[in-house]
Amino acid sequence: MADVRDLLDAGERLGAEELRTLQLERLRASLRHAYEHVPFYRESFDRAGVRPEDCRTLADLARFPFTTKADLRANYPYGMFAVPRERIRRLHASSGTTGRPTVVGYTDNDLDMWADMVARSIRAAGGRPGDVVHVAYGYGLFTGGLGAHYGAERLGCTVVPASGGMTARQVQLIQDLRPSVIMVTPSYMLTLLDEFERQGVDPRSTSLRVGVFGAEPWTERMRREIEERFAIDAVDIYGLSEVIGPGVAQECAETKDGLHVWEDHFYPEVVDPLTGEVLPDGERGELVFTSLTKEAMPIVRYRTRDLTRLLPGTARVFRRMEKITGRSDDMVILRGVNLFPTQIEEIVLRTPGVAPHFQLRLTRQGRMDALTVRAEARPDAPPRVREEAARAIVTGVKDGIGVSVDVEIVEPESLERSVGKIRRIVDLRPRADG
Repeated sequence: MADVRDLLDAGERLGAEELRTLQLERLRASLRHAYEHVPFYRESFDRAGVRPEDCRTLADLARFPFTTKADLRANYPYGMFAVPRERIRRLHASSGTTGRPTVVGYTDNDLDMWADMVARSIRAAGGRPGDVVHVAYGYGLFTGGLGAHYGAERLGCTVVPASGGMTARQVQLIQDLRPSVIMVTPSYMLTLLDEFERQGVDPRSTSLRVGVFGAEPWTERMRREIEERFAIDAVDIYGLSEVIGPGVAQECAETKDGLHVWEDHFYPEVVDPLTGEVLPDGERGELVFTSLTKEAMPIVRYRTRDLTRLLPGTARVFRRMEKITGRSDDMVILRGVNLFPTQIEEIVLRTPGVAPHFQLRLTRQGRMDALTVRAEARPDAPPRVREEAARAIVTGVKDGIGVSVDVEIVEPESLERSVGKIRRIVDLRPRADG
């Protein structure tokens, strides 16, 4: 069996000094490209009193202004593009749940780079040329399905473009076509797990050996449940449409110790969410990305809202980002206590009788905010077990997080899903403006 290092591409073989030299060269070129071809960046840089030539070291990037999702929406649909529309070969868009979606474009070179990065990611996860890859991310404007699809083909795999939904059919396809790799959201993987068991099929008996999971935060407890009940290696992939899509960072199967950022194409920073100050490696804050090689839509210091920290590389020369377990815009402040959905997930996962599918509903009761945890029951859970589960979650949240919540145990598969994901937070509180 070949050593994994024999499979690395040229970028993964760079030494630390070679990587820093390449990053600076590409960063300076990307800043020039954005400044010269995107009016938003020209105005933004000018207001901040910086020009591309002011970036003489990687540390100088901190002098440049941030880009936010609001900026992308304000320039909808094509205002952030740095090439003529005729050079755009594909458009994707993020979900527009709070207004306009964010539209991203790709040139031929962008699509090639994207496929290369996803191929690199699948290989780092344990996939190999010739593997059958079952892609259960949603296809369409969402970047997950097509990003995974073209990356798997670039690696030399056979792709099953299953997309999301039709869970019973997915289980049948996995049994019939015998994929060794599945790419899907972790929450939908647990839905597939329930369906295997409903059909009387042992999930550990399938051909699957690698799961590449992304598009939502998930915990180590969920990883253990998936690995034990499916007998696979469960690894994390990270990406976001504003930067490229899946394939920005990947966890390596041999270490499972965080996601190596493909720093030859995407430069990461971690900043204080409140002040914007760049934090040293090892300190937790908000993840910020600058693209180094994108043509159609270069992105400069994009605030992802994802919370993590940067750590030294292990399986690769590139730095690692710690597993994302929360977002600054997903943090709920309930009666003065900071709470993240992943904290609730840990409690739900260890509670007998409930599936790992839940939703947080925020309401206002008088002058006080209230939180209701709605968790799906397992199909075989009788009423007594459901009642015990509700009490256990109430106690777990009170003891572990320090706030009181209400809990509703709802019927299996009754929480609304979109592209394989459950909407984690539903805020029903009246708006401050009326």
